[in-house]
Amino acid sequence: MKTCVQAMIFDFDGTLAHLTLDFGVMRQRAMHAARAVADRSARTAHPFASGMSPTLPADDGRPMLEWLETAHRHMARICPVTADNMLRNARQAIEDVEVDAAGKGALFPWTRAMLDALREDGIATAVITRNCRKAVLAVFPDVLDYCACLLTREDVPQVKPHPDHLLRALAHTGTPPERSLMVGDHPMDIATGKAGGTLTAGVASGSTPHGLLAAEQPDFMARDCMDLYQQLRGGTCPTIR
Repeated sequence: MKTCVQAMIFDFDGTLAHLTLDFGVMRQRAMHAARAVADRSARTAHPFASGMSPTLPADDGRPMLEWLETAHRHMARICPVTADNMLRNARQAIEDVEVDAAGKGALFPWTRAMLDALREDGIATAVITRNCRKAVLAVFPDVLDYCACLLTREDVPQVKPHPDHLLRALAHTGTPPERSLMVGDHPMDIATGKAGGTLTAGVASGSTPHGLLAAEQPDFMARDCMDLYQQLRGGTCPTIR
């Protein structure tokens, strides 16, 4: 690589911290909360002029946050109040799972040291995550002592893989995408970086196997972020000077 990195944007869970979130449980709890609201509306369908009650669309397997937005739009055509209640209750169920998982979580042992080393190298850093702020701060309360910003899902209008999430973080660092590197443990992180015009790195420290990450063709592959840092510092054409 001839491009020298001036900023690194990190995912959080599975990238800087041990992955403790059970996404299957999170989806199950959120769906249960959403269905409970839909079922209550079905039992009182008579107030709706159409004679219909708001119903949930089928679970199409998309990420939960995106599916909930679709479900909200679908239900709002019949009853906006019920749709809003559904979305609020399902989001609360997601946050409850996230915060519970954070109580069992911890940073990787090298996370702070690596971020310190990047700062000494003059590399700006930031964290973007689909997780909630409360959960991230429970695990990494001093994150802003190490990074230019933390942007959780509450902080942005569109979460990754939409590139806006990444580009807002880059604005905090003052670094153009072509001089930046998006780092994460999930194919979504690599897709986010490509959409935002940055270099990309896959780290196999989360739940995605190395081979599946490599199949996304990131610019770099590493065991974890510390391994990635060592790769970027070394070699015949180091990407971090």
